[in-house]
Amino acid sequence: MLLLLLTAVVLLAPVPRLTPTATSVPTAPDPDPASAPAAAVPAVGRAWPVGVRPPILRGWEPPATTYGRGHRGVDLAAPAGAPVRAVAAGRVSFAGRVAGKGVVSVELPGTGDPPLRTTYEPVRATVKKGDEVEAGEVVGTVEATGSHCTETCVHWGLRRADAYLDPLSLLPPWLLRSGPSRLLPVLGVPLPS
Repeated sequence: MLLLLLTAVVLLAPVPRLTPTATSVPTAPDPDPASAPAAAVPAVGRAWPVGVRPPILRGWEPPATTYGRGHRGVDLAAPAGAPVRAVAAGRVSFAGRVAGKGVVSVELPGTGDPPLRTTYEPVRATVKKGDEVEAGEVVGTVEATGSHCTETCVHWGLRRADAYLDPLSLLPPWLLRSGPSRLLPVLGVPLPS
């Protein structure tokens, strides 16, 4: 009976957000109302931008003010030439170069007003402005140069208007979990003889 109760407690407990910044960087309330999100971020993501669950080289570190220091996205390890995928379905709002870096931005319809927009850089685009993309569809490949990481990576960002948000919040818990699935004992089923 105790095992059944413990199993139920584990299965029904909320999943904690485990990101590199959740344990290492305290977050304070944003004193600048202009950068506050207009609405919560829905977990509409259905794929990681690169790989299955890529190593996070640097997490999201929100700035204290609009122009303050911080990291306005997440850096994901990825080799040059690796495919970069749309996290969620949307419409390409930009595909080109900014300050010498390849950038792809995808606007996510149905995510509020104004809608959310994801960005990926440095990426050699295989899509153009106006293209409709599905979750998991390739939008480009990782460029060998142009990254601000010490190794090749993709900087993945999320914005609503001028407010930067944590891109990991787009992913549902089942995509964020790491480690293998665990089988629990089935109670009340006779063992084979």
